[in-house]
Amino acid sequence: SMKFQDFKANLEKISNSILETVSNHFYKENNILFPTALRVIGEDEWPSIRSQFDELGYFIFTPEPAKMAMTLSKEVVSGAASRNVAFETGELSIEEIESIFNTLPVEITYVDKDDTVRYYSQTKDRIFVRTKAVLGRKVQQCHPQKSLHAVNKILDEFRRGLRESADFWIRLKDRLIYIRYFPIRGKGGEYLGCLEVTQDITDIKRLEGEKRLLDWP
Repeated sequence: SMKFQDFKANLEKISNSILETVSNHFYKENNILFPTALRVIGEDEWPSIRSQFDELGYFIFTPEPAKMAMTLSKEVVSGAASRNVAFETGELSIEEIESIFNTLPVEITYVDKDDTVRYYSQTKDRIFVRTKAVLGRKVQQCHPQKSLHAVNKILDEFRRGLRESADFWIRLKDRLIYIRYFPIRGKGGEYLGCLEVTQDITDIKRLEGEKRLLDWP
């Protein structure tokens, strides 16, 4: 077991490291991030930014609800939701399609043929938090520099028809996360984009034996 003096020294070292990290973070926010944001972000963009902050959540405190009116027309929303989309195997309303995507036990993100993020599902318990700010961005801008070569290689091989999936799995705290990428192709085989499918498979890996429908609940 660790001696008290060693524990004290270790605690002091870790505390100083945390203090330095947090202090540097606050300095960069107050002297770089916030002043730059005030210069380059337009007044009409702040309502959307605030909405996305609310969606992500806050660390220490939650600010009061913003007195900002979102410009999206209710008539447009209700009109779009009432339209039906016909598929070869059935017909669904926009609301039904969105609800199905958000109910699936996986998170999905769609990147089009030009590598632009076009859609992500909003499941109840999200593994990777995303905001609407990613929509319209190149997918390369959503990944750290060290993994860009892998992202570009996967997309290139999907385009050329050399690969039909790319699978990865990572540990996130005590959970096992399965991440899969698939090329989306049209009926003629043309490349339409890439689909990312993310799933928490921790509980799936623990399954044993079988459970039939008649055994429910």
